[in-house]
Amino acid sequence: MEMLLLKVKQMVVEYGEKIVKEGLVVATWGNLSARNCKDDVFVITPSGMNYTMLEPDDIVEVDLEGRPLTLNRKPSVETPLHAAIYRARPDVRAIIHTHSTNASACAAARVEIPCIMEDMAAMVGGPVKVAKYAPSGSQELAKNAVEALGDRNAVLLANHGVVAVGRDLAEAFKVCLVVEKSAEIFLKSKIAGNPVPLTEGEVKFIRDFYLNSYGQR
Repeated sequence: MEMLLLKVKQMVVEYGEKIVKEGLVVATWGNLSARNCKDDVFVITPSGMNYTMLEPDDIVEVDLEGRPLTLNRKPSVETPLHAAIYRARPDVRAIIHTHSTNASACAAARVEIPCIMEDMAAMVGGPVKVAKYAPSGSQELAKNAVEALGDRNAVLLANHGVVAVGRDLAEAFKVCLVVEKSAEIFLKSKIAGNPVPLTEGEVKFIRDFYLNSYGQR
């Protein structure tokens, strides 16, 4: 059990470094979490610490109400947001919150990112909607994010950034990359003309194929 927990914490540290390298966050902003070997417990990055300096011992264990179970570090201010998503979505095993530039531009304009690309349909499962504005770290923000997320894998936080979820950290990270790329394509396609979203049927077909047939099985 302890070895599994250590492995999960190490993965959180590794993906913290990845989001910095990909330019998805700056400084200490953003946060990551993953469920550990128990469904009712997750681990999350500490508040205000540089991702490149984190060690597994810095990652904080919390329960699904967002209460810290260890006293090693103060957990991220967005712990209520992560806890609410885990409570609402049993399928979610990892969450990454970033402030990537193009997705954040859409969040600032409070404009959803329509599902205009096939990889977005596969990874997100539809448009990336905008959660109503609420202060960072608040229960209201957590509630708004869960409502706007629905059964998809990403949501924009108004005037803030983007939250991506997945079955593991690798998938959540990939969702972050796809959402940022899709946001950039969306903004550029508005200059070229009128971006045309995929239909609900097309999105469903692509998403089902990704979940059930894509890759080595």
